[in-house]
Amino acid sequence: MNANILFDHDANDPRIAVVTLFNPDKLNALNATMWSRLAGVFEEISADAHLRCVVVRGEGRVFAAGGDLEEFLTARDTIGRAVAYHESVGRALAAVERCPIPTVAQILGPCVGGGLEIAAACDLRIAGRSARFGAPIARLGFSMYPGEMAGLLRLAGPAVVKEILLEGRLLDAGEALAKGLVTRVVPDDDVEDETRETVARIAGGAPLVARWHKQWIARLLEGQPLTDEEKRDSFAFLDSEDYREGLTAFLEKRAPVFKGR
Repeated sequence: MNANILFDHDANDPRIAVVTLFNPDKLNALNATMWSRLAGVFEEISADAHLRCVVVRGEGRVFAAGGDLEEFLTARDTIGRAVAYHESVGRALAAVERCPIPTVAQILGPCVGGGLEIAAACDLRIAGRSARFGAPIARLGFSMYPGEMAGLLRLAGPAVVKEILLEGRLLDAGEALAKGLVTRVVPDDDVEDETRETVARIAGGAPLVARWHKQWIARLLEGQPLTDEEKRDSFAFLDSEDYREGLTAFLEKRAPVFKGR
């Protein structure tokens, strides 16, 4: 089976995109073609105003066991090729992280190396108890590219990233939860249902508000004061139909019907 990044819509809700890391013969390890495809898929998703949420999952009961190490013998065997390879990985991770639509990682089994980086780039992470997290690359004699480390560092902080990279051990789901790597841990058989319920809650909210919240969180993490113009822009919702619908629905004691405008 050819390795790929599969992109589809949820069968029950076309507002939900489903992105699948597909390389089952190698525990969904990602190769150069998959990284490039991942960036393209998320650029397409980001441009779709009708989407409410994105689920990122691995094929079968595995999220992703890192990069395809066999490919490293040819695709990144010199400094020039290594820089080009990992710049492509960085672009893919940035495309996931900067996606204006909320993203939820559905995690079973190994979530290692590149898989961990992808999960860290998502907004929420729902993990099964079988999930294992880490990047034991010190045992292989190479370091994590700084452009890939940045997202993990923002998520978990320097102490956890140092622990992951210096010790090279894999964390179980409970420890990953305690260290802030995942949002929620449930039994493996409940991961799909828990993800579906999480996505339903996100999709049930005003989609413009979800996008604005992501935008402002990213902006505040830059650590620079907001300008007066940005402060005014934060009240753009006052001109939206969804704002009027939300207030009206609340006063009428009914569920709102948001249209994303």
